[in-house]
Amino acid sequence: MPLTVTRIHADTATVAVASQTRAVTDWSARYFGPWWHACADVDPGPDALAGGGLVLGDVDPARVDDITTLVTDYGHTETTYANARTLVSRADGITYAVQPDERISYQADGRRLVIVGDAPEPVAVAAARLARELVRSQLLADGWTVLHASAATHNGDAVLTLGDKGAGKTTTALLLALNGWGLLANDRVFVRPETDGRVRVLPWPSAAALGLGLLDATGLYDQVRERVLAGGQLHPTQHPTVTQALMDGHREPLWREDGKELKPQFFPDQLGSWLGLDLTTEAHAAGLLFPTMSPDAIPALVENGRTLTDADVFDQKTEDRYPDIFGLTPTTTTGTQTLTEHLARLPRQSLILSHATDASGALLSKTAEEIITLP
Repeated sequence: MPLTVTRIHADTATVAVASQTRAVTDWSARYFGPWWHACADVDPGPDALAGGGLVLGDVDPARVDDITTLVTDYGHTETTYANARTLVSRADGITYAVQPDERISYQADGRRLVIVGDAPEPVAVAAARLARELVRSQLLADGWTVLHASAATHNGDAVLTLGDKGAGKTTTALLLALNGWGLLANDRVFVRPETDGRVRVLPWPSAAALGLGLLDATGLYDQVRERVLAGGQLHPTQHPTVTQALMDGHREPLWREDGKELKPQFFPDQLGSWLGLDLTTEAHAAGLLFPTMSPDAIPALVENGRTLTDADVFDQKTEDRYPDIFGLTPTTTTGTQTLTEHLARLPRQSLILSHATDASGALLSKTAEEIITLP
């Protein structure tokens, strides 16, 4: 079968995803296209595969067995990667890994990654995940930092929203996007101080988790349900009970036994095609928001002195879902002190948001507009 290639560009970072299974490269083109410059059907010549990073992904059950045997023979450590049990071995500078329950195997040699599995979709998901990690490794080496933040934009200016899990980062970005702002990121962003004193912001493509209650409160629930009933597929990381809830017309939040909310998971492109949001690809930071969610409160501005903290920065200490088992993170990266100093100069505002989305959205829009117009 012919080789297909999707080429991904994010600032100076480049990654090629290549496969004899077209669904694998189409997945990456769809996943990264709205936020990074992903070009499908690139000529699979040597130039397309040179430089940057390379992910080779294919359906090959026999190769899965080969790598599984190799990992077993070499001895291995065990970890959790992408929420799956993962066995890892290293030999002669090459990393081999297998996820037995998912039937996915990996081989990594520097920035060249091979991924094989039993079926196209799991391979496509894994290939996109590793392509993103390859982009991240190049951007980190080029002075970028990953923040745990959402970002909404207006005329090239970005308001970054920071806070702990559940603080309202995704809600803030969604409400601003529904009020005419562009959506740059819903959970993480790349940021880098520039020589002109500004802080440049790039998106981190990822599935967006939006709760059933939030979709209902913002008037988006019915159009999402119509898409699902018509056969539309949300991201495969979505729990099956969420899909069934949408089909049944269930609008109340769903909860796991451990207290975590189960939410619909949207592909990046579905934020535009399903929800009608305007996605933007870069901006310069103009202000910071620090929300707190309080369901029954009256949305209001508050003063609490919140600033950027170490917990807002993603590194290998705080990265819990994707440990660097393939050795992609640069051994030396730019420190965060300069970034912190730049961001500390920006206007910032703390506020309380509630489940009254109209009132919260109005407050956010007014506050964000005032922030980006401050000198």
